[in-house]
Amino acid sequence: MTTAELGDRAAIVDVVSRYTYSLDERDWTLLDQVFSADAVGRYGGPGGPPLEGRDAIVAFIRSFLDGCGPTQHLLGNHMVEVAGEEATARCKARVYHHGAGERAALTPYECFGVYRDRLRRTAEGWRITERVFDVQLAVGDIAILQPAPAATV
Repeated sequence: MTTAELGDRAAIVDVVSRYTYSLDERDWTLLDQVFSADAVGRYGGPGGPPLEGRDAIVAFIRSFLDGCGPTQHLLGNHMVEVAGEEATARCKARVYHHGAGERAALTPYECFGVYRDRLRRTAEGWRITERVFDVQLAVGDIAILQPAPAATV
Protein backbone atom coordinates (compact mmCIF):
# COMPACT_ATOMS: atom_id res chain seq x y z
CA MET A 1 0.00 0.00 0.00
CA THR A 2 1.29 3.46 -0.85
CA THR A 3 1.59 6.27 1.66
CA ALA A 4 -1.37 8.03 0.01
CA GLU A 5 -3.50 4.87 0.24
CA LEU A 6 -2.59 4.45 3.91
CA GLY A 7 -3.52 8.10 4.50
CA ASP A 8 -6.90 7.66 2.82
CA ARG A 9 -7.57 4.51 4.83
CA ALA A 10 -6.71 6.25 8.10
CA ALA A 11 -8.86 9.27 7.21
CA ILE A 12 -11.84 7.04 6.40
CA VAL A 13 -11.50 5.06 9.64
CA ASP A 14 -11.37 8.43 11.46
CA VAL A 15 -14.63 9.54 9.83
CA VAL A 16 -16.35 6.29 10.78
CA SER A 17 -15.01 6.58 14.35
CA ARG A 18 -16.06 10.25 14.59
CA TYR A 19 -19.63 9.03 14.12
CA THR A 20 -19.43 6.95 17.30
CA TYR A 21 -18.01 9.82 19.35
CA SER A 22 -20.75 12.10 18.08
CA LEU A 23 -23.46 9.67 19.17
CA ASP A 24 -21.95 8.75 22.55
CA GLU A 25 -21.21 12.39 23.42
CA ARG A 26 -24.50 13.64 21.88
CA ASP A 27 -22.52 16.11 19.77
CA TRP A 28 -24.90 16.28 16.84
CA THR A 29 -22.98 19.04 15.01
CA LEU A 30 -20.00 16.66 14.72
CA LEU A 31 -22.09 14.61 12.27
CA ASP A 32 -21.51 17.43 9.74
CA GLN A 33 -17.95 16.03 9.57
CA VAL A 34 -19.26 12.50 9.00
CA PHE A 35 -22.12 12.63 6.48
CA SER A 36 -22.43 14.51 3.21
CA ALA A 37 -25.49 16.77 3.08
CA ASP A 38 -27.10 14.39 0.55
CA ALA A 39 -26.26 11.18 2.42
CA VAL A 40 -28.69 8.26 2.54
CA GLY A 41 -28.98 6.09 5.63
CA ARG A 42 -30.64 2.75 6.28
CA TYR A 43 -30.71 1.48 9.83
CA GLY A 44 -31.71 -2.12 10.54
CA GLY A 45 -30.44 -3.54 7.25
CA PRO A 46 -30.31 -2.94 3.51
CA GLY A 47 -34.09 -3.33 3.18
CA GLY A 48 -34.84 -0.59 5.69
CA PRO A 49 -36.56 2.58 4.50
CA PRO A 50 -34.03 5.17 3.32
CA LEU A 51 -33.39 8.32 5.29
CA GLU A 52 -32.73 11.02 2.68
CA GLY A 53 -30.16 13.64 3.67
CA ARG A 54 -27.93 14.30 6.68
CA ASP A 55 -30.67 16.21 8.52
CA ALA A 56 -33.05 13.23 8.27
CA ILE A 57 -30.33 10.84 9.46
CA VAL A 58 -29.49 13.05 12.46
CA ALA A 59 -33.19 13.48 13.35
CA PHE A 60 -33.67 9.71 13.21
CA ILE A 61 -30.67 9.04 15.46
CA ARG A 62 -31.77 11.72 17.92
CA SER A 63 -35.28 10.24 18.10
CA PHE A 64 -33.70 7.22 19.79
CA LEU A 65 -30.75 8.65 21.69
CA ASP A 66 -32.11 11.93 23.07
CA GLY A 67 -34.17 9.97 25.61
CA CYS A 68 -31.54 7.32 26.23
CA GLY A 69 -28.92 7.15 28.96
CA PRO A 70 -25.24 6.40 28.36
CA THR A 71 -24.26 4.60 25.17
CA GLN A 72 -21.09 3.12 23.79
CA HIS A 73 -20.56 2.39 20.12
CA LEU A 74 -17.54 0.12 19.64
CA LEU A 75 -16.17 -0.54 16.15
CA GLY A 76 -13.60 -2.98 14.87
CA ASN A 77 -12.41 -5.09 11.95
CA HIS A 78 -12.35 -2.16 9.51
CA MET A 79 -12.18 -2.98 5.81
CA VAL A 80 -11.58 -0.03 3.47
CA GLU A 81 -11.30 0.08 -0.33
CA VAL A 82 -10.48 3.33 -2.10
CA ALA A 83 -11.09 3.90 -5.81
CA GLY A 84 -10.06 7.45 -6.69
CA GLU A 85 -12.50 9.91 -5.16
CA GLU A 86 -14.85 7.24 -3.82
CA ALA A 87 -14.47 4.49 -1.25
CA THR A 88 -16.31 1.72 0.53
CA ALA A 89 -15.86 0.79 4.15
CA ARG A 90 -17.33 -1.75 6.50
CA CYS A 91 -16.76 -2.58 10.11
CA LYS A 92 -18.24 -4.61 12.92
CA ALA A 93 -20.17 -2.79 15.65
CA ARG A 94 -21.19 -3.59 19.20
CA VAL A 95 -23.51 -0.94 20.58
CA TYR A 96 -24.61 -0.66 24.22
CA HIS A 97 -27.53 1.47 25.42
CA HIS A 98 -28.43 2.10 29.07
CA GLY A 99 -31.78 3.50 30.14
CA ALA A 100 -32.34 6.95 31.63
CA GLY A 101 -34.91 8.21 34.09
CA GLU A 102 -37.84 5.84 34.42
CA ARG A 103 -36.15 3.50 31.92
CA ALA A 104 -32.93 3.18 33.96
CA ALA A 105 -34.12 -0.10 35.51
CA LEU A 106 -34.77 -1.76 32.15
CA THR A 107 -32.36 -4.40 30.90
CA PRO A 108 -29.74 -2.55 28.82
CA TYR A 109 -30.26 -2.89 25.08
CA GLU A 110 -27.28 -4.05 23.05
CA CYS A 111 -27.00 -4.74 19.36
CA PHE A 112 -24.33 -6.28 17.19
CA GLY A 113 -24.01 -5.64 13.49
CA VAL A 114 -22.10 -4.31 10.53
CA TYR A 115 -21.84 -0.76 9.20
CA ARG A 116 -21.51 -0.68 5.40
CA ASP A 117 -20.57 2.72 4.01
CA ARG A 118 -19.93 4.46 0.71
CA LEU A 119 -17.81 7.58 0.95
CA ARG A 120 -16.78 10.47 -1.28
CA ARG A 121 -13.70 12.67 -1.03
CA THR A 122 -14.68 16.33 -0.61
CA ALA A 123 -12.72 19.55 -0.10
CA GLU A 124 -13.36 19.09 3.65
CA GLY A 125 -12.25 15.43 3.65
CA TRP A 126 -13.99 12.07 3.31
CA ARG A 127 -17.75 12.01 3.95
CA ILE A 128 -20.21 9.13 4.13
CA THR A 129 -22.71 9.30 1.25
CA GLU A 130 -24.53 6.06 2.07
CA ARG A 131 -24.66 4.10 5.31
CA VAL A 132 -26.38 0.80 6.04
CA PHE A 133 -26.38 -0.55 9.58
CA ASP A 134 -27.25 -4.21 9.44
CA VAL A 135 -28.23 -5.34 12.94
CA GLN A 136 -27.45 -9.03 13.20
CA LEU A 137 -28.29 -9.66 16.87
CA ALA A 138 -30.01 -7.66 19.58
CA VAL A 139 -30.46 -8.40 23.27
CA GLY A 140 -32.12 -6.51 26.10
CA ASP A 141 -35.06 -4.14 26.19
CA ILE A 142 -35.42 -1.98 23.08
CA ALA A 143 -37.85 0.26 25.00
CA ILE A 144 -34.70 2.08 26.18
CA LEU A 145 -34.53 3.56 22.65
CA GLN A 146 -38.09 4.79 22.49
CA PRO A 147 -38.64 8.54 22.32
CA ALA A 148 -38.52 10.26 25.68
CA PRO A 149 -41.96 10.62 27.26
CA ALA A 150 -43.54 14.03 26.82
CA ALA A 151 -43.37 16.25 29.87
CA THR A 152 -46.66 16.77 31.66
CA VAL A 153 -47.74 20.21 32.74
